[in-house]
Amino acid sequence: MNFDTWSPVYEAILEDFGFDRTADERARDALETRTQPFDWDHLGALAGAHVAVVGAAPSLETEASLERLRRAGTDAIVAASSAVDVLEDHGFEVDCMVTDLDKNPDTVVQLTERGTPVAVHAHGDNVPMVKAVVVDCRGACVLPTTQAEPVGSVVNVGGFTDGDRAAFLADHCGADRLTFVGWDFDDPTVDPMKAKKLTWAERLLYWLERRRGEQFGVLDGRRDPIDTTALPVE
Repeated sequence: MNFDTWSPVYEAILEDFGFDRTADERARDALETRTQPFDWDHLGALAGAHVAVVGAAPSLETEASLERLRRAGTDAIVAASSAVDVLEDHGFEVDCMVTDLDKNPDTVVQLTERGTPVAVHAHGDNVPMVKAVVVDCRGACVLPTTQAEPVGSVVNVGGFTDGDRAAFLADHCGADRLTFVGWDFDDPTVDPMKAKKLTWAERLLYWLERRRGEQFGVLDGRRDPIDTTALPVE
């Protein structure tokens, strides 16, 4: 993702949520000082692959979702946040975790220790977790990301929530096809802020599928009402 392309979308997100750009930049800088440039060969398995992008919706734990993943025939798995724990409990091995450190920091550390890449995201209100968790990780397996302008070791691959950022990361790595499991844009259990973030996740996936020339099944029946005013014209 070129930051010039991402920047208008980022500006719209900041305005919609009332987020502070300087807070994102401070978090980015805190992450940058604690990380090294990532060797993208660690994610070489995603290039040209059929990648499962697994979200952390409660539905992931249902047998129907797990069986769908088993039958999907994917080559690799990129999983958001706590979805990693659910998957590993059911015998799936992930190729990359995407997280802003808000749920399962112990899993983050454990994955990096065994050589699994983790895309660690810094944003305005997670600096304490960045400082506490990253220091315990195996540095070579940490991919530092930001939603602000990239600096030094910290990259911006696009995306806003852990889930849609996982999809943008797979795209960045050259994935040939994306399959989505464990997603629920209408999750009734979430608070209003999370519901708003899910709306943005849906919007960004719609943008991504247009950029890729691929239709994501997770958006079937949902495309017409999506607000595209903040999305660049492709």
